[in-house]
Amino acid sequence: MHRFSTLWAHKDFRWLFLSQTISTTGDRIVLVALALLVAERTGSTADLGLVLGAYTAAQIGFLLLGGVWADRLPRHRIMLSTDLIRGSLHVLLALLILADAIEIWQLVAIEALFGAAEAFFRPAFSGLVPQTVPEELIQEANALNHLTQTLAEFAGPALATALVLTVGTGAAFAVDAATFFLSAALLAFVRPRERGEPARRTSLRRELLDGFREVRSRTWVWVTIAVFSFQLVGAYAPYVVLGPTVAGEHYGDPARFGWLAASVGLGTAVGSLLALRWRAGRPLVAGILLVLPFCLMLVVFAAGLPFAALLPVGAATGVGVALFGVWWQTTLAERIPPRALSRVTSYDWMGSLALLPVGYLLVGVLADELGPTEVMAAGGLLATAVLLLGLLPRETRALGRDAPPGAQTTAEGPGGEAAEPLSR
Repeated sequence: MHRFSTLWAHKDFRWLFLSQTISTTGDRIVLVALALLVAERTGSTADLGLVLGAYTAAQIGFLLLGGVWADRLPRHRIMLSTDLIRGSLHVLLALLILADAIEIWQLVAIEALFGAAEAFFRPAFSGLVPQTVPEELIQEANALNHLTQTLAEFAGPALATALVLTVGTGAAFAVDAATFFLSAALLAFVRPRERGEPARRTSLRRELLDGFREVRSRTWVWVTIAVFSFQLVGAYAPYVVLGPTVAGEHYGDPARFGWLAASVGLGTAVGSLLALRWRAGRPLVAGILLVLPFCLMLVVFAAGLPFAALLPVGAATGVGVALFGVWWQTTLAERIPPRALSRVTSYDWMGSLALLPVGYLLVGVLADELGPTEVMAAGGLLATAVLLLGLLPRETRALGRDAPPGAQTTAEGPGGEAAEPLSR
C-alpha cells in the first residue's frame, strides 16, 4: 500500500492512471463487441478477419509515424487527441448500428481509422509515463499500469458481452465511445514534467532514421526486440491458435483452455504486484529467465500434463511475463534518451505486432499438416532456444539498475560504457 500511496501522491500520474484504466477497458470492449457485431450481422468469420485485419494493418502501418510525432509534440496532447478520434469513430459506428445502416465496408473503414489512431497513442503513452513520476518511481508506475491492463483483460470482454446481451451492440459501442471521451477529459488535467532535452525537429525521414539508430546502437535493445518478436510467432501464436484444440484432445473439453488462460492472467496480476517492490539487479537477465516457463508450459501442455498440475505452471508463466514486461519498459525509460523514447518503443511495438498475423497463419497451416500438439511442442522448444539467445550479448548480461539519470542521453557501448551521443 505504501508504494501505491506514494504513486498516488503525484497528481499527474493519478490523472494518467485513471485515464488509462478507463481507456484500456474501452480497448478490451472493442474486440469482443466487434466479434459479436459481425456474428450478429453476417455470421462470417471471413468478414471478422477482414475487419480485424484492417485494424491491425493500419496500426502497424502508422506505428513508426506515431513514434516520431510522440517525440515531437506533447505526448499527453497526442493521447488526448487520439482518444477523441477513437471515441468519435465509435459514436459514428453506434449511430450506424442503431439506424440499422451498418455495412461491412463501413465497419472496415471505421476500424482501420481506429487502428491508425491507436498507432499514435501507444508510443505516446510509453513516453509519457516517466514524465508523470520521479525517476525512482518509474518501475512502480509501469507496474501499476500493467496491473490495470491485466484487470481490463478480464473486465473488458465480460462488460462487452453483458452490454451486447442487455442493451445491444449499438449501445455497447456508445458506452465504449464514452470511455474514450472520459479518458480524454482526464488527460486534459495532466501536466507532465520536462525530462531530458527536447527532440530537435528535422525531416520525418531523418527522425525515423535517428530512432532506428537509437535501437541499432544498443545491442541489448535490438536483440531483445528480435528475440521476443520470434516468441510471439513461436510461442504465443501456438498458444492462442492451438490452445483450445489441444485442451480438447488431452482433457476432453476445449473450454479447459479458458481455465488455463485464466491462471496465466491471475499470475500476470500477481507479477505486476510483485514488480511494485522487486527491483532485479540484472533486470533483462532475470526477466528473460522468468519468461522461460511460458515456453516450457507449451511443451508440457502439448504432452498432456495432468490439468491440476498445468494450472500452477500457467500461473507461474503469468508472473514471469508480467515481471519481464515491467522491467523491460522501465529499462527502456531509464536507458533511452527521453527525446527518442517514443520512437524506440514504436520499433518495439512493430516487432510485437508485425509478425503476429504471420504467426497465426503459419501455425494454422502447420497444425493442419503436422498436428496441433506436435506444432505446439515444437514451438515451445524452439522458442526456448531462441529466448536463451537473448542472453548472449554481453550488454544484456551486464545491464544493471545502477545507471544514473544522465545515462539516458547517450548510447551504450560494449558492456554498458557510454558511447558518443547519437546525432539528433
